[in-house]
Amino acid sequence: MDKMYLKRNIDNDLLEWKDAERRKPILLRGARQVGKSSTVRELAKQFDSFVEVNFERDDQKYNLKAIFERGFDPKRICDELSFAYQTPIVAGRTLLFFDEIQACIPAIPSLRYFYEEYPGLHVIAAGSLLEFALQELPSFGVGRIRSMFLYPFSFDEYLRAMGAHLLADALQKSSPENPFSPPVHHTCLNHLIRFILIGGMPEVVAKNAGGGTLIECQQVLDDLMFSLYDDFSKYKERVPSSRLREVFASMIRQTGGKFTYSHASQHANRLQIKEAVELLELAGIIYSVTHTSANGLPLAAEMNTKFRKYLPLDTGIYQRFLRLDLSQLLTAESLEQVNKGALAELFVGLELLKSAPSNSPVQLHYWQREKAGSNAEVDYVVQCNADIVPVEVKSGTKGSMQSMFQFLSEKEYTYGIRCSMENFGIYQNVKVYPLYAASRIGK
Repeated sequence: MDKMYLKRNIDNDLLEWKDAERRKPILLRGARQVGKSSTVRELAKQFDSFVEVNFERDDQKYNLKAIFERGFDPKRICDELSFAYQTPIVAGRTLLFFDEIQACIPAIPSLRYFYEEYPGLHVIAAGSLLEFALQELPSFGVGRIRSMFLYPFSFDEYLRAMGAHLLADALQKSSPENPFSPPVHHTCLNHLIRFILIGGMPEVVAKNAGGGTLIECQQVLDDLMFSLYDDFSKYKERVPSSRLREVFASMIRQTGGKFTYSHASQHANRLQIKEAVELLELAGIIYSVTHTSANGLPLAAEMNTKFRKYLPLDTGIYQRFLRLDLSQLLTAESLEQVNKGALAELFVGLELLKSAPSNSPVQLHYWQREKAGSNAEVDYVVQCNADIVPVEVKSGTKGSMQSMFQFLSEKEYTYGIRCSMENFGIYQNVKVYPLYAASRIGK
């Protein structure tokens, strides 16, 4: 019996792509085990036939590399794949899926020829270590391939997986001008704590949605962490897995603060640590938050890459790695009691990433006063329409906003956002968003 599919927000984007008159092949990008293959298989139900070519699993059986090494004629490739998989590949009726495409480098440049010479065929490619291969082919399909990015479940997707559709719909319409009633706010906070504990990895969400206990969800997280570590050996032969583990562990411990290289490893030098960081980011295991002076748009124009924070890809993996006290989390009215606010800051950063359009990923930024002796720091700086807006994350319902007010005064910007355990609200030039509504920021 097939596992029940839990809907993802990207499903609607894929359906629009399917029905478009003219479409480009899709490159579905994201870390391992975030649900790329499941999402494509769900889309395949809309087609008469489906051919899934898994280059890691099937290469030996069908000698797939040889098919692509003989040239890039898409119709010949389809004829040979049809014969191998005993399934007709017909434009408009078949979905052709190249999974783990990074295991067959010649298949990647073939995608542009599907766009140019066989545009009627629906083609999707995916790969969990795809970014490594794309580094070797930097301009293979510019303008001819559409990238889409998939992350672990967002809080909105989690609510829908749990059957809380009305709550998710209400959240999509929420704003600081329209606070929730206290009972609805309390319900959202309860869901939020549970979600932060288990995280958004599809296998864990499915276990939870199927009635799994917290203990069972933690066991799935343990399995995911072991497989994540096993993958480290595939990243690059000259970088030992032990170094990647060491640097990843340090990043988790430094979450919420500027990444300090000297704290990352006792044995590796700065260049070796930097290479490990780049590999972890390419694999989608971590996301960067880069300092910006934030004097104008685009924010990236004034980035200072020497000042970066890093976010691990999932709150569940984060708390499991640190072995946080779950009983304390479940009963806490403030995340501050558990983890000094890093957990709240991580959650908000991940929600900002996940709420971006699937074909237009965002780069996260923060601000720190650049004058010597100043401790002023704003957790995130975002673009809301044509405005630059500072976002302060609070793990409870209290806390000063001195840094935000310094930022607003110094830059002469209109308003700031406070993201906390409070209900929606507005006071002075600050808009309040509950943590569970972080995805609504900028909407």
